[in-house]
Amino acid sequence: MENSNKETKYLRAKEKVAKLKKFYANLSTYVFVISILALINYLVNGFSYMWFLWAAFGWGIGIFFHAVSTFDLNPFFGKSWEQRKIKQLMDEDEKTQKWT
Repeated sequence: MENSNKETKYLRAKEKVAKLKKFYANLSTYVFVISILALINYLVNGFSYMWFLWAAFGWGIGIFFHAVSTFDLNPFFGKSWEQRKIKQLMDEDEKTQKWT
């Protein structure tokens, strides 16, 4: 039982590291590409119209939701909610099993 628990913890940690790796890769790509777009924008028109901000804003929304998912920042349906719901459903199932 203990070996299974360690393996489960290892798999969860490995999954979390993979999610973090994907998030940081996405974030670093965002910073790099937006910086290049800002440089191009500056060289073309000297920031008289900062069009690169449209790309930064649009992609930034995606980065925000990726961060919410990666760092479990969702207050409504985060990991703690998920764990509570699983426990609740397991308890309900156990109660119905006793009556049958």
